[in-house]
Amino acid sequence: MSKLVAGMASSHAFTLLDPEKWDEYRERNRAGYKRRYGVEPPVHPKIAEESLEENRRRHQHVSSGLDFLRQKLKEKKPDALILVGDDQSENFKEDNLPQVALYVGEEFLATERGQSGGICYRSHAGLARDLLEGLVERDFDVSFSNSFANSELLSHAHAPILKTIAPEADIPVVLLFVNAIHMPAISPGRCYRLGKAIREIIDRRSGAERFALYASGGLSHFTGGYPWRYYQGEYTYGSISEEFDRRALEFMRRGEGEKLSGLSTRDLLDHGDIEMRSWITLLGAVGKTPAKVLAYEPFYRAIMGMAVTYWELEN
Repeated sequence: MSKLVAGMASSHAFTLLDPEKWDEYRERNRAGYKRRYGVEPPVHPKIAEESLEENRRRHQHVSSGLDFLRQKLKEKKPDALILVGDDQSENFKEDNLPQVALYVGEEFLATERGQSGGICYRSHAGLARDLLEGLVERDFDVSFSNSFANSELLSHAHAPILKTIAPEADIPVVLLFVNAIHMPAISPGRCYRLGKAIREIIDRRSGAERFALYASGGLSHFTGGYPWRYYQGEYTYGSISEEFDRRALEFMRRGEGEKLSGLSTRDLLDHGDIEMRSWITLLGAVGKTPAKVLAYEPFYRAIMGMAVTYWELEN
């Protein structure tokens, strides 16, 4: 029988940039907010408390965590990596915004925003099809795509993670899209059940293939692209809900990730953790396995809380 051998999760976006670039990219993000809402967002006061030297030092914890995940992929040698993340009007536009979607094509190009071409990755189309059929049979209304425009994977929750964690493109990939940014969005409880269904499909799959599951997104961040029209809380642009992040990670560390399935969409929205849906999907698949939390660092200059986590599923 096939099996899931590892779970992995990390933040993306600024997480994958050197701290020297954070100010430039934060200003771009602020400009995006102004274009959307006609006013400049506030500058968070905690930015002034961070130095570049300190950011470099703390960001090394995050980078080391990503190195750990990259090494684990090499050790485990999975037959495919299932990568879960949201799409922010990159591959899926307003004419088609699915809550859950699978890519079932044969290959794709992992492409950076504003660029063309990219690294070619193979898909594990067989697993993607099995997941599609199995999820639909379990009453999940899953959309699917056979191809992207120009074969380019543009989603920043997927493409940069692949380039970071599997730069040699030597592992077949299954792309899973779980809506987070577009309201209304799939509930945390539904995400957890989605993960449980994925694990069940893998466990019942014939053959002896080994798979890894990676959740990309979060943690807490209030950026220019946040769905502010739906937000009713007290946090402002650039805030980080540190306590919420740390509590969620502690549940994962204790193998109590199922508790996060009881959160509401409003809970995630109020704490800047809408992308935690990807993590909750993974938690449904890993069950009560305790997480190894490799790093958590809140960076106000990077407008986000960064985290890297690993689940060992073979011991």
